Amino acid sequence: MNREFYDNEREIDLTEQKDLHLREKKVSLARVVVFLGMAASFGVGYDYYNEGYWGGAILLLIFIRLVSYHDEIKSRQKFLTSRLNVLNSYIVRARGTWRKRSQDGSKYLKNDRPQDVDLYIFGPGSIFQYICAARTKRGRDHLAELLSPIPPEHFSEVRIRQRGVAELLQRPRLSLDLEAYARLMPDNHDTTGLLKAVEEPLKSTPKFLYLRFLPFPIFVIQCILTYQEILSPLLLPFVPLFSISLALILYRYTNEILKPISVFSKELKLYQAIFERIESTDFSSTSLKNIREALIGEVSAVQKLKILALIANVVNTTKNPFAYLVGNSLFLMDFFSAAAFLSWRKTAENHLRKWLDAWSEMEVLISFASIGQTRESYCFPKLLDGDNPRIKARNLRSLLIADKDSIPNSADLRACTTIITGANMSGKTTWIRTLASSVLLAYAGAPVCAESFSVSRMAIFTSIRVNDDISQGMSTFYAELLRIKSMIEYSQKKLPMLICIDEIFKGTNEEDRLLGAKEAIKRLTNKRSITLVTTHDFELCYMTSKNDIPIYNAHFQEYYEDEKIKFDYQLREGRCTTTNAKYLLKLTGILIDEE
Repeated sequence: MNREFYDNEREIDLTEQKDLHLREKKVSLARVVVFLGMAASFGVGYDYYNEGYWGGAILLLIFIRLVSYHDEIKSRQKFLTSRLNVLNSYIVRARGTWRKRSQDGSKYLKNDRPQDVDLYIFGPGSIFQYICAARTKRGRDHLAELLSPIPPEHFSEVRIRQRGVAELLQRPRLSLDLEAYARLMPDNHDTTGLLKAVEEPLKSTPKFLYLRFLPFPIFVIQCILTYQEILSPLLLPFVPLFSISLALILYRYTNEILKPISVFSKELKLYQAIFERIESTDFSSTSLKNIREALIGEVSAVQKLKILALIANVVNTTKNPFAYLVGNSLFLMDFFSAAAFLSWRKTAENHLRKWLDAWSEMEVLISFASIGQTRESYCFPKLLDGDNPRIKARNLRSLLIADKDSIPNSADLRACTTIITGANMSGKTTWIRTLASSVLLAYAGAPVCAESFSVSRMAIFTSIRVNDDISQGMSTFYAELLRIKSMIEYSQKKLPMLICIDEIFKGTNEEDRLLGAKEAIKRLTNKRSITLVTTHDFELCYMTSKNDIPIYNAHFQEYYEDEKIKFDYQLREGRCTTTNAKYLLKLTGILIDEE
């Protein structure tokens, strides 16, 4: 992590925040002074001199500008607060104190996909919780979809996404600003309703909307005829009253047309700012160019959103009772707003989904870029084509463990089985989980925490956190049997696999465990699979393959210092020759030495 950059950005934002606070106080004071002066000027004009009206009018304009400037200051303050929160989220991830982040993706956990839990893809302390920068439901859904143990059919799109993430890592301020704007939206902002409303086939414009052109011209003509004493002044209220009545009678219909705007109005300025920032940036990577092109293609997203924002402002203004009476008594503003929105829909209905999809893809790229922005060591995996399983990693670390606490390990695996032994807590489970989750991130297009990483296309299968299910009458042993059965069945398709099994068949007795483990390992040792099995059963270390696919041994070991057990978490060749269960039993007071 470039800590100096983020600390510097934080200091700049804090300094500006203090400056804005002082300016806000001055502007607030100026507003009070100008308002009092304006009131005094109009009073002078009313009581003494007509010139007072001119002074009051000038002060009114100044007051309006001060109100507008005050709103600009408040908007900037909100943005800076959001930006500081983004900066803080990067810093806490780098420190390893990120597990309090609110969005952990638990809702994406699938009962039929054990990898979600085994590899901490979703849920508390998960990959999703670490990387997610998406604020919208659409962006989070897209991110969750990409974090899949099933590899993509082709790596072309993944490589394109990698280059987009790499470019964002070179533009950290862009990522910061875009995420800061997005954080001002409601959490899990959902545009499904808006898309449904906009994409719903349009019928012809309701005939009653054409009445919007009549009230004001008729009222003007009526005023002229009244001035010429052709009509009675008593008839002047007729047109405004008729217009208000018409607006009230047809309110249900106009409100139904304008309903999507009320759902989306608060976020319009944010989307406008986000899209404007993207449109004004020249990108070099294909993925970011495609996002920009989607926003400026046939119809500019920014220009269309400006029009929609104007319509939304009118709609929100007429929610004020006084503005509603004035606007509809003379201009039938509800009708004009409804007609304007229907016209906007005609040009936006074929583009809105494309704009929102472009932003959801950008949210994914920003999320993946957070890995490179918060870790000291990272790389973009080299994706290997072909069906021969292959993983080569140099100094690979776990994303979920802070740099200062993680120990790197390397691997160079082809089609083989590796039996991993080691003492309790020595790092066996963490290692296979780190390897498999890094493969998953590679398939999504994200960087991984390693000096170098190469991987081919393989479906990821795991049996790590296996639990019983009382409701289904299923024991832990039987649940694990079903998982390994699914691995064996998939292997019969002769497709590449990465298989990670932790403490195989730990839920049954030693005799049955060894019998089942040996048979399962034989079935899963083939030319299409990289199989990793952790175990405490040293008997499995002497297995040999019946084909030309090797079975290797690797281990983690412990050491003792000042009568304390310690681990270096380094993966070594060969099987483990020590155990620590007896020591831990004594340490916890369960086992007591007899004198």
